[in-house]
Amino acid sequence: RAEAGARAAPESRGRIPLPASAFVGGGAEELCACALPATGGGGSWRSRVSVTMSKRKLKEDNFPNGDCISKVQQILRERFCHLNPSAKLFGMEVQYKHLAELLKRTAVHGESNSALIIGPRGSGKTQLLCHALKKLVEIKPVRENILQVHLNGLLQTNDKIALKEITRQLNLENVVGDKVFGSFAENLAFLLEALKRGDRAHSCPVLFILEEFDLFVYHKNQTLLYNLFDVSQSAQTPIAVIGLTCRLDILELLEKRVKSRFSHRQIYVMNSFDFKKYVNICKEQLSLPSEFPEKNFAQKWNKNVQSLFEDQTVQDVLQNQFHYNKDLRSLYVLLVCLCWNSAS
Repeated sequence: RAEAGARAAPESRGRIPLPASAFVGGGAEELCACALPATGGGGSWRSRVSVTMSKRKLKEDNFPNGDCISKVQQILRERFCHLNPSAKLFGMEVQYKHLAELLKRTAVHGESNSALIIGPRGSGKTQLLCHALKKLVEIKPVRENILQVHLNGLLQTNDKIALKEITRQLNLENVVGDKVFGSFAENLAFLLEALKRGDRAHSCPVLFILEEFDLFVYHKNQTLLYNLFDVSQSAQTPIAVIGLTCRLDILELLEKRVKSRFSHRQIYVMNSFDFKKYVNICKEQLSLPSEFPEKNFAQKWNKNVQSLFEDQTVQDVLQNQFHYNKDLRSLYVLLVCLCWNSAS
């Protein structure tokens, strides 16, 4: 018996006696804590169990926030990675008002116009146009009658391809499915006849959107631009020709006959805001809207965003980015990296 006690002593040495509460009315945490050694290497076991129980409890408590995080990621992804016509314009209120009024005169009053939106890459030219078009199609008579033709100088590399794309988007009579029949001269004559046959009172207004406008200038004889501007100067089918370019010297590239038919309306889009406005844009883009379903979560999120931009390190990073390139597209790339690295 003495030997058995001696043999059992090392095994029980360092153990804590199990209290009655561990079996009667005791919790699982107490049971695990009591069953672990109190000294020696058992300390790490005790910590591991407590950490595991804490993580499990934290996961159970914060489980509803998983849906909130997914919703936040969706909102930020739409802001930074998609061209959202409903997004807020920053520093372009005057340009937006000018462009929206010009398009409205064409769509509602049948007045033909032409204009160029000029600005560096990433300054918001396309976003400005999308906002103006969204505002325009909210008018019911306009939404039902207006026609839009979107061309891009990177895709339509010559006038022949551009004319085929115009006739295809307008669903004209010489189109069967997606195939356009006829030579370049026939397509051009057919398009001009269709546009000039109408009048302001009975014809649907047509909007021609030419992105990368400076690339159309290099087409042979600038035939397409000449005829579009020529129709816009006549009192026939109401059309508006809107070009988007980053070339400040674009008018110098136009031939005299083309330049004489252009209305010389130019809308300049420049990022003219200062650093304080730049930081406010960052805050607004990372903050959650007031209509977010979880109000408490949104308040905590916005409070943390506010404190984030008060940090001097964040201020220094934004200062460097602002002096290097202050267009919003580069800012959104930076914020996307910040959000997704934090999420991962």
